[in-house]
Amino acid sequence: MKKDIILAGVGGQGILSVAAVIGLAALDYGLEIKQSEVHGMSQRGGAVISHLRISDGIIHSDLIPEGEADMILSVEPMEALRYLSFLKQDGWLISNTKPFVNVPDYPPVEKLLEEINSVPNSLTIDADGIAKRLKSPRSTNIVIVGSASPYLGIPIENIENGIRQIFGRKGEDVVNLNISALHAGREIALQEKQ
Repeated sequence: MKKDIILAGVGGQGILSVAAVIGLAALDYGLEIKQSEVHGMSQRGGAVISHLRISDGIIHSDLIPEGEADMILSVEPMEALRYLSFLKQDGWLISNTKPFVNVPDYPPVEKLLEEINSVPNSLTIDADGIAKRLKSPRSTNIVIVGSASPYLGIPIENIENGIRQIFGRKGEDVVNLNISALHAGREIALQEKQ
């Protein structure tokens, strides 16, 4: 088993938390991981990217070559497209539909979503809307993890354990809200697969 995942978004969206949740889930499942991140620009609104490599064998590098990512997982649609050159031809592009408009010439969101949806294996979801419906607007990133969960090759129980490890110090209510967000995103993805 091998999964190379590009995680993308902007500062304040919890991209590094997503990397930690998935990475800990992979370790909990007995897999190897390597992670590299760029967060020097992660002040609110700056681009954030993380390379996450998961395997049942040895991983030699923490960086994913262009054209080799099995998945791009993005909490922001323009950031999803920024790293499209990394995606394999049969890879999955999973993105939130809600933009984080952080530049004056931000493209029309309809055009971004049209381009994302033109990728053969793509899934766009309103993760912000789902998180707000759950009364947990800060869990948008975990909704996105849930929507990717059917394609990760890691059991959902291990992803739940990753959430417990990352958010446990914030209390049981925060853990439970994030687990609810995980399952809400997963439900959308499973409906799409049918």
